[in-house]
Amino acid sequence: MIKKEDGQSLVEFALVLPLILIMLVGVVDFGRVLYAHLQLELITQEAVRMGSFGHDDASIQDFMMEEFHAGESSSLSVSISPENRRPGDYMTVEVAYPASLFSVFGDYSIDYTVQTSSTIRVE
Repeated sequence: MIKKEDGQSLVEFALVLPLILIMLVGVVDFGRVLYAHLQLELITQEAVRMGSFGHDDASIQDFMMEEFHAGESSSLSVSISPENRRPGDYMTVEVAYPASLFSVFGDYSIDYTVQTSSTIRVE
C-alpha cells in the first residue's frame, strides 16, 4: 500500500513557524534594548564629563534628554550626585530607562530597566 505524503512538509512548517517567529522577535527586541543601553552609556559618560567642567544639574539633564534617541526621553530617570561639587570631588550620574522585551506580545512582555552610571573627578 502506498501512502500519500502531500501535506507533510506543510504541517511541519506550521509547527515550526511560531518558534521561528518568537526567536526573530526576541533577537530584534534584544537588539533594541541593547541599542538603548549603549546609547545611555555614551550620553552618561558625556553628561558626567560636562559636570566635571562645571555645568549645573539642569543643563546636564537637558543635554541627556536631547541626546537620547533610542526611545522616549521623558521616561529617563536621571540622578546626579553630589549637588554641591568642588574641585577634587567625585561626581556620579546615574540613569535608568524602562524598557520591555517581547513588547509585541502586549501583556506578556517582560519588563526590564536599563541602568547605567558613570563617575568622574571634578576639575
